[in-house]
Amino acid sequence: MTEREVKDALRQGGYIADEAIATAVFLALRMEKPILIEGPPGVGKTGLAKTLSRVLDFPLVRLQCYEGIDEGKALYDWEYGKQLLYTQMLRTQLDNRLAEATDLRDAIEQLASEESLFFSRNFLVQRPVLRSFLSEKRSVLLIDEIDRSDDEFEALLLECLSDFQVSVPELGVIEARQKPLAILTSNGTRMISDALRRRCLYLYIDYPELEREVQIVRARFPEICEELAQQMVGFLRKARELNLRKPPSVSETLDWAEVLSILHVTKLTPEVVANTVGVISKHQADLPKVAELAAAELD
Repeated sequence: MTEREVKDALRQGGYIADEAIATAVFLALRMEKPILIEGPPGVGKTGLAKTLSRVLDFPLVRLQCYEGIDEGKALYDWEYGKQLLYTQMLRTQLDNRLAEATDLRDAIEQLASEESLFFSRNFLVQRPVLRSFLSEKRSVLLIDEIDRSDDEFEALLLECLSDFQVSVPELGVIEARQKPLAILTSNGTRMISDALRRRCLYLYIDYPELEREVQIVRARFPEICEELAQQMVGFLRKARELNLRKPPSVSETLDWAEVLSILHVTKLTPEVVANTVGVISKHQADLPKVAELAAAELD
């Protein structure tokens, strides 16, 4: 698959990518390296992973990061309830086996020789990263909002993303059957470590230029006419220049386009903005600023 084919495939999936995005995806596929994607919230970082899953026919395995996430939620865990159940069911066999022991040391050694039975893959719970590695088909591994996690979790990912393997002390190293297309996203709320950055290709997705944002709107909502798409995107670009607590992103652009389509709006006016401002502005303090902009810019 060439860069052009990647760009065309994304477009067919409803994602309007620029050359930088298409090149990063192409290189990630060819080099089998993760991509770290940074940018403001709502510009299409997560959407890129979802679209790639659809157009490439790769299963999507998503890990949503949060403060305090650890290997038990991201990599693997042991099914302790199942282990306990098996222990209860095999109690008679264990009692008979231990009855043959000559002393306490011998009993402990015999019990230790069987403990591997309870720490086998039968009792291993595959969390998203390991599940992606052991997938029979190559997958898209989305590690979303990694900036919400902490430094310790980043350290856990270093081995996974450099060698595509997971070390389980009781089992050893488990290597990926198929190296996934790994995509890490960050909204920039915390600085990602250099060690993690070195293991990834890097892509920054900013707010799109006017023409590409118009194309995004028209691709998703073809019933929106070119004039209205130009008008609403131009207005939102000016709104982003205001000192807003939450500037409207591409996700708000698409939400607003859907609302205007439902309301059969053909032209933006201050009244239309006032009635739908809650779609594009999500903080009470920002509402008057958007209303003032509409009064100044729209007829």
